[in-house]
Amino acid sequence: MTYHQFSNDLGEPYGSFEVFFTCGSFEPDGPEGFESGWYWVAGFPGCLPDGDPSGPFQTEQEAIDDALA
Repeated sequence: MTYHQFSNDLGEPYGSFEVFFTCGSFEPDGPEGFESGWYWVAGFPGCLPDGDPSGPFQTEQEAIDDALA
């Protein structure tokens, strides 16, 4: 799990997101389940996530690139 910052067009930071890997251990066949892979979710360290995770991605870098797009 790693934290990164969003930044605007001027390079000024304005928020953060977490990148993490899951092996599909969250009921992968259920309605709330996750597939194995890398995900990112907006939020600050020590706080609850701000929304649902985005993913899965094949690599950590792909998740970071998607968050920053």
